[in-house]
Amino acid sequence: MNLYRINKQYSLFLFFFCILIIFTISEFLDRKEIVIPFQTLLCFFLISIVGISHGALDHIKGYNLMKIYKIQNKFLFFPIYIIISLSIIILWILLPLLTLLSFLVIASYHFGKEDCSVGKIIEIRFENLLYLLKGSLVIIAPLAFHTNETLEIFQILNVDIITPHENFLFGLILISLIATIIIVYKSNNEGFFLADWLTVLSLNIFLSPLVAFTIYFCFLHSVRHSLSLIYELNKNNFNKGFKEFIKKALPLTIITGILYLIAFFILANSYDLDNAILKVIFIGLASLTFPHILLEYLVEKNGKKRN
Repeated sequence: MNLYRINKQYSLFLFFFCILIIFTISEFLDRKEIVIPFQTLLCFFLISIVGISHGALDHIKGYNLMKIYKIQNKFLFFPIYIIISLSIIILWILLPLLTLLSFLVIASYHFGKEDCSVGKIIEIRFENLLYLLKGSLVIIAPLAFHTNETLEIFQILNVDIITPHENFLFGLILISLIATIIIVYKSNNEGFFLADWLTVLSLNIFLSPLVAFTIYFCFLHSVRHSLSLIYELNKNNFNKGFKEFIKKALPLTIITGILYLIAFFILANSYDLDNAILKVIFIGLASLTFPHILLEYLVEKNGKKRN
């Protein structure tokens, strides 16, 4: 199984597929009185099922990490993971602005780095900064093209942010493009990282922030990470690796999905449908993102030491 070729083909397919989506349903999505309840629910279920599934093997990585640290009781992984997640939710309640900004910066770096994990990048200075700048497009683009709608989402998340100047936002998008071009130049991926960048940009120009993020998160970021996991499970047979991935990822995906639904029903008693869903999606993602990224960092760090 050639993981590089699969990712390259998938990136090009996703780019053209998203262009098709944009031209066929963008007008329909702008009819707010028809679409908002439908698209919000659809995004909720896609993120709950498809999006978070790429982190559903974290416990396996956690078990391996605990062996490295010589921690015998592997079941300690779950309470540690849950405590970190709950801590993020509490921090969001107490310090929403600081938690949101931290989440956006860390998520930008994570998106930039993980989405480039397929190509072999030559050692260059400021590599991590380039990842941060490339991944920041996911955050900056909705602010640039749908400022009011994005700020409304922040307000729902209990955060008020001063409207950034348009020129500043487009300047950041240009910097993100330059960072992506440098990464493409320094890697062997023949430019499909640039296709990914253009996909994210196109989605955010024509679609609402929530829909654009959902398509990116579920069908680019999550799929790419899942493909890597499938490859790790079986390097020779994609079908067998895929079946093993589904088998191992399904239990935690179902549990997390149920927790998302429980959180939604609790919040639905105090907020309207859209607000409850947006709080569950983004605060829930933040609570899962921090331990997920911490785990990825520790696994990579210890992997380098062992090599």
